[in-house]
Amino acid sequence: MRPTVAVVDDASLIRDSLGLLMAGLDVVLTAATVEDLLRASPAVDLVLLDLHLVNLEQQPGVRQGIAAIRALTAHGYRVCVYSQEERRFVLAACIAAGASGTVSKVLPTDQAQRMFLEVAAGGTVVPQSVVGILEVLVRRDCITVLSERQRQILHGRARGLTYAQVAKQLYVSESTLRGYWQDLTRSLSESLRSLTAAEIERALGLAPGDLLEFWAEDVTDTTGWWRVRRRP
Repeated sequence: MRPTVAVVDDASLIRDSLGLLMAGLDVVLTAATVEDLLRASPAVDLVLLDLHLVNLEQQPGVRQGIAAIRALTAHGYRVCVYSQEERRFVLAACIAAGASGTVSKVLPTDQAQRMFLEVAAGGTVVPQSVVGILEVLVRRDCITVLSERQRQILHGRARGLTYAQVAKQLYVSESTLRGYWQDLTRSLSESLRSLTAAEIERALGLAPGDLLEFWAEDVTDTTGWWRVRRRP
């Protein structure tokens, strides 16, 4: 059975064509804003969300970015970001905010669909640039939940090695390694959600406040793109 999907994107071309181009997905609803989707409240396996939706000067109440992810996950939706955004700290912040994956719009259609199916099935899709950040956080003991074998897998994947190459190094089958990687990325994404901007800044050697534009410890339901309400 195909997973049911809702699409939030202000580009009508994406909304109209994604279900036709990706036959493995059952697109049951498309919306231009998160607010439209929440009003419709569809029962779906996955929400595909573009980060950059509208001009905030024209529609200041529309949620985007981290605020949109938090709003959707608060309503129980599983979210995969589908965007042209490439900045690694922004993508990492999406995972920290609760997204189960981020997929680039520049990827070929079949590859993007495979990633969507993986997320819809309960997996986690983390882009290579974010894997590099996570590997640094693990090496510097900011994330400590991994076993030695998991650290070896992460080390190889962070350096761009394929599943086959890492499996050969560790003397396991490729299918076994893919299972390890799925569990690993889920564990890392959950750990990332528990970290504060200050902890990550210290681990990565960044100046205090460098991540505040992206890394919201708390986001109100009514704010727009990257606006944050700091805890006292």
